[in-house]
Amino acid sequence: MRLIGEQFTRTPFYGIHRMTAWLRTQDEMVNHKRVQRLMRKMGIVAIYPKPKLSLPADQPRRYPYRLAGLVLTALNQVWSTDITYIRLPQGFIYLVAVIDWFSRYVLSWEVSNTMDVSFCLNALERVLQVGKPKIFNIDQGAQFTSAAFTHCLEQAGILISQDGKGRALDNIFVERLCRSVKYEEVYLKDYQTVAIAIANLDAYFQFYNNERLHQSLHYKTPISIHGVSQN
Repeated sequence: MRLIGEQFTRTPFYGIHRMTAWLRTQDEMVNHKRVQRLMRKMGIVAIYPKPKLSLPADQPRRYPYRLAGLVLTALNQVWSTDITYIRLPQGFIYLVAVIDWFSRYVLSWEVSNTMDVSFCLNALERVLQVGKPKIFNIDQGAQFTSAAFTHCLEQAGILISQDGKGRALDNIFVERLCRSVKYEEVYLKDYQTVAIAIANLDAYFQFYNNERLHQSLHYKTPISIHGVSQN
């Protein structure tokens, strides 16, 4: 499952048969039925570049995608959020993060052992205490399309933008963040407990915001953009 998770992050277009073939190149003699069972257990599906965490809520309200062709010019112009999974020996935990598109600064994050909307709301409400964006982009996940989450945004006077179905690039900056967290932190550490995961993720996000140089920011740190923009 670890091999599948790592390879899936690299090649999200690998389906059951291609993943089976790749595992055999790693001397894992598995058949496609076992790979299918494991991928289903992990909640991942080919094409979509993350676990299948984006199932919509029952009869959710739909919002337009407002970011096509948008030029980023300022802090708090666009925020977005996403969920990714982290495997532990006992199962999975889920990480949600909120990011500012202009500075790439991670504004808030939260970990949960369930996919309940409450941990996403906690991350959102915490960051709304110190600021708010003009536009908040969500994907089609039940947590973000829930009445509780969208009502919180609307009550704050924030325009909601929503990804198109199966269009992962609509939320590209937070998708890249989730990828970086896995490659630069999670896969290197192999967390054994939830407490260890939280402590290490906290240290990583401190590094990500304050020390990590971003090519897309002309090799500046998020805090150097976020801090200057706030002043």
